[in-house]
Amino acid sequence: MIKKIAVIGTGVIGVGWIVRFLAHNMKVIAYDKNLKLKKKIIKEIKKSLPHIKKLFNKKKINLSNFEYVTSIKEAVKSADFIQENVIENYKIKTQLMNTIGKYSKPNAIISSSSSGLLPTKIYSKCKFPGRTMIGHPFNPVYLCPGVEIVPGKKSHKKFLNKANKFYKSISMSPIMVKKELPGYLADRLQEALWREALHIINEGYASTKDLDRAIEGGPGLRWSLMGTFLTFHLAGGKEGMRHMLKQFGPALKLPWTKLKAPKLSKRLSSKVIEGTKQQAKGKSVKKISSIRDEYLVKLLKLRKKYENKLKK
Repeated sequence: MIKKIAVIGTGVIGVGWIVRFLAHNMKVIAYDKNLKLKKKIIKEIKKSLPHIKKLFNKKKINLSNFEYVTSIKEAVKSADFIQENVIENYKIKTQLMNTIGKYSKPNAIISSSSSGLLPTKIYSKCKFPGRTMIGHPFNPVYLCPGVEIVPGKKSHKKFLNKANKFYKSISMSPIMVKKELPGYLADRLQEALWREALHIINEGYASTKDLDRAIEGGPGLRWSLMGTFLTFHLAGGKEGMRHMLKQFGPALKLPWTKLKAPKLSKRLSSKVIEGTKQQAKGKSVKKISSIRDEYLVKLLKLRKKYENKLKK
């Protein structure tokens, strides 16, 4: 049974995991090199508590379940589950996993929050690689339920299933990726949209605000409930996807997209930076994040109500 969690790396994603684990009464030992970060982490935890309490109907989060250490060995030696969140760099992650594998219990699950690196390479020097995998979440981790479980070539099904069950126990919706691929699923889809958006801005067809509104007012609303495929299934009328492919399939041959990314020139970078700066309207990232979190809590609660209707 998974009771004690080690969180390695305490940036935005690491802290997000800490908050979610604490919200589900887990004992959390967090590791980072700098002891001074502890105060900052506790401040971030407290900032997220109002949203967590609303989403998970919690009256109180027990902060005594949180411990901070500056030794990897101390963090992982008694952990049942290890969630790693350091920089996206093969060399750094591979070396780190070698250390984690050496000091952790042989049956402790090791999951990396990588957003695109291949697990087989990350864990190439890790002891007992059968218990290793990717557990890629979405920001903010303490609110977004999605997590992609990506196996490496040596990952054992027993541990993948155990991780799947564990993530569900902390109110997440795991996606079991069948085999490893760079970027996994969601980031590949996001990247395709991002690249296309950069082309549109680069060629002067729209601003960053225009493109955000194009998603917010249309596809985004539908995607938040049923994703791309079920949405397109509805677009086919009574015959569903069969008619949709027959009617709109020929459009796949039209030059509607340019998946190869444009050169990120100073001119394009300036357009994107200035556009999003105008969209922020002087609000700090902290303020916008708070508004986002409040919105997500209400949206997730509403979404659950309608998800249940779809399942009946």
